[in-house]
Amino acid sequence: MGLQDSSQDLSTEMEVDAFRRIFPLRFFERHLSESLRPDGRQLGKARDTIVNLGLVSTADGSALAKIGSTTMLAAIRMEVMTPSTDSPDEGCIALEFHMPPICSPTVRPGRPNDAAPVISKRLSDTILSSGMIDLKELCLVSGKAAWMGYLDIYCLDADGALFDAALLSAVAAFSNLQIPVVALNDNGRIVAITGGKDQDNASITEKEAVNKEKRKLTLKNIPFSLTCILHKNYILADPTTEEESIMDTLVTVVLDSSDQMVSFYKSGGSALAYSSAIKSCVELARKRAKELKQILGEMDID
Repeated sequence: MGLQDSSQDLSTEMEVDAFRRIFPLRFFERHLSESLRPDGRQLGKARDTIVNLGLVSTADGSALAKIGSTTMLAAIRMEVMTPSTDSPDEGCIALEFHMPPICSPTVRPGRPNDAAPVISKRLSDTILSSGMIDLKELCLVSGKAAWMGYLDIYCLDADGALFDAALLSAVAAFSNLQIPVVALNDNGRIVAITGGKDQDNASITEKEAVNKEKRKLTLKNIPFSLTCILHKNYILADPTTEEESIMDTLVTVVLDSSDQMVSFYKSGGSALAYSSAIKSCVELARKRAKELKQILGEMDID
């Protein structure tokens, strides 16, 4: 009897898997009708989230963020630059989002991924428009020297809600950032002190140090995001890649730590974003922001 029961169970599993592959939308809608998703989550529940800081020893700040299986590694490298004449008292942040072939079967070697530059632009706009970083804090000497922060975000596993995980990793990396020590060398140039004995370090005069110890940035109005799927009368928070591929209407809400709206983004799709659906998405984003603030707060990130 035991062997027969196990054979029946295996047969049932194969039938369910075949139905899921052949009729994916019908498979999901059967679960949605019971207010449950195939992975066991309720419709408005996000996946488990983990954040780890300082994993890249060669970076000035770094963080790894995981939302479910979606994994992002963010690293920041600071360099001294000459500020522009338009903003002589401000530094700059340059962001690039990378999707290497290891992150997804749909990303092919040697072919640029269409989503990467779009996510890069959205991340850059979100970080700058939120006011999380005061660019004046990156100024060293007005009109002569300021910090350029190079933020690179690598997608290690693309399983849906890429923007949310990338933004979380960027915020965590900036919280981990240590602004390097800099000084004025004998040639009149401001250079970072790396601790090694290179040519720039050898010509540094201690009495002309610009800052004598590493420091952290002051972060305020920290942005948090939540991506939702709109499908008929259903709203699914934090979708997986499979859900995104089947139900194509995505909405991303970005709120800051003061609960103010930073941006609202809808990436096409056939479903219309009615006011009631928008309100529901914003409310889900508020709950999600509280969860993320708690996660970051456990690491003393304000």
